[in-house]
Amino acid sequence: MTLPFPVEDIIATYLRAVDAEADGLIEGLYLEGSVALGDFRPRTSDIDFVAVTAAPPQGAALAALERVHARLRDRWPRPFFDGVYLTWDDLRAGPTGASPRLHSHEGRLNAGASPVSPVTWHTIADHGVICRGPTPAKLDLWRDPHALAAWTDDNLDRYWRRLCERACRPLSAWGLATQSSYGAVWIVTGVVRLHYTLATGGITSKDGAGRYALETFPARWHRVINEALRIRRADRARPALSSLIAGLAEFLPVGFTCDRRSLYATPQARRRDVLAFADTVITDAHRLHCGRRGGRERDEPPSTQE
Repeated sequence: MTLPFPVEDIIATYLRAVDAEADGLIEGLYLEGSVALGDFRPRTSDIDFVAVTAAPPQGAALAALERVHARLRDRWPRPFFDGVYLTWDDLRAGPTGASPRLHSHEGRLNAGASPVSPVTWHTIADHGVICRGPTPAKLDLWRDPHALAAWTDDNLDRYWRRLCERACRPLSAWGLATQSSYGAVWIVTGVVRLHYTLATGGITSKDGAGRYALETFPARWHRVINEALRIRRADRARPALSSLIAGLAEFLPVGFTCDRRSLYATPQARRRDVLAFADTVITDAHRLHCGRRGGRERDEPPSTQE
């Protein structure tokens, strides 16, 4: 796979730097996320990685990685080089045995509880981009479709339902964020990606989630889905004030070309559809999970059609 710009340069710089600081420390390096799923957007995506070491980095090895990440962050503030440091044993054991682990968030190393989930293992297995180490097919890689489905179903409430409940308060942080382009993409594609996993057992990108949603959910929701796809493909929506201002400008009546115009008249109208659609998707995803646990296959469209 040919890596998009600037991913190839960042990966090459990282490997050279870490080899110079601690030769032999990084035995494997795999990319997941948007790069692996073919949906990398240079201005808004992160570079998601799994680095493999023989043992959890400590002492001199940890200090070396801190220096490498600091230099990488100084040279490339964006995209963030974010991921987790696992061992070969972690890859065999799965996420329950891999926490806490050293990880990078927004380019900064953190030794606290690492945000690992079954999604990481399944993405590496099915889509992982190899930068160093054996192919995923040759790894003794943990996979458990039932654990992936259970985690996905739980995450719908533990993260997404709670987020949407906070967003229902207009003056809360997420209430304001859902009026932004970033909030629309994050929520619409986020809940649909989980629905896709429960429906198919696979992992998809944000753009893939949008295309899946157009095929899966009724026309009532196509405007908000197309809005999320439009924003995602324009590669402009980030959780930053400049992005928020640029997104609000899309609602101005004049001065912008058609591809920069929102499909909604106001951000408030879009926000209402974003939250209503998220509720629809979460409810139907739970239905899918319950049906599969009961041995029933999905043989009907979403029950929440309007």
